Amino acid sequence: MGIIIGIDVGISTTKIVGLNEGRVISPIRITAADQVTSLYGAFGKYLHDNRVELKDVEQVMLTGVGSAYVDQPVYGISTQKVDEFIADGLGARFESGLSRAIVVSMGTGTSFVQCDGDDIRHIGGIGIGGGTLQGLSRVMLNTDNFRQIQSLAMRGDISKVNLLIGDISTHPLPGLPMNATASLFSRAQNNAAPEDLALGIIVMVLQSIGSATVLAALNSGIKDFVLIGNLTLLPQCKEVFPMMEKLYGVHYHIPKYSEFCTAIGAALNYGKLRIEN
Repeated sequence: MGIIIGIDVGISTTKIVGLNEGRVISPIRITAADQVTSLYGAFGKYLHDNRVELKDVEQVMLTGVGSAYVDQPVYGISTQKVDEFIADGLGARFESGLSRAIVVSMGTGTSFVQCDGDDIRHIGGIGIGGGTLQGLSRVMLNTDNFRQIQSLAMRGDISKVNLLIGDISTHPLPGLPMNATASLFSRAQNNAAPEDLALGIIVMVLQSIGSATVLAALNSGIKDFVLIGNLTLLPQCKEVFPMMEKLYGVHYHIPKYSEFCTAIGAALNYGKLRIEN
């Protein structure tokens, strides 16, 4: 059996992985002006960097919104498309080792996919994600550069932007510690430092996603959430989500290849299709 290539063609980036005998090989990501250029650029770079020849590739599996622009075999190789939500579930399940969880795909917006064994289904989402972070940063910080926003936020003070429980109460409230957020951006002033605003934007996006995820799990009994997508790379995830775990009594998991889970899931779906056929 040759290498299975999984490609997630997103709005702004394309992610590609190889899968060989159940092992993930050298994931990479490419940013380009349009989806087709990004797809072919990523594929070419992947083959070159890993010294893989076209004859060694058995199948290409595409997913993501940008896959709609591709209607022919990639480089003449047999190519199939995979539902993005199924790819999210398969990839997150594979990487996390959890068979029952809600997958939180934090891309331009955020989608929720419930996994219960082989039952993988989209259960909703919110229009808050990386696009929100970049859009607000353009307006408030005059930049949408992901790395620059991160750099600013690392020097920020969240207490200069958000109202905390400790600001409105001399004692912890039931289930709410003193450092829990009472109101996002309530303390922001006209002269707020860019560093504080950058941190405030990131925390607002991550907390909104985390809270929406808990609400999405109501009545399901699910307490495990697998976070995937580009936003999982934010250093603030290591602070925001552990705090929310204590607050809600749940568990947030960030797999090793969290940003590539959808591409991994696309590749895994080929094996699933072979079994079914």
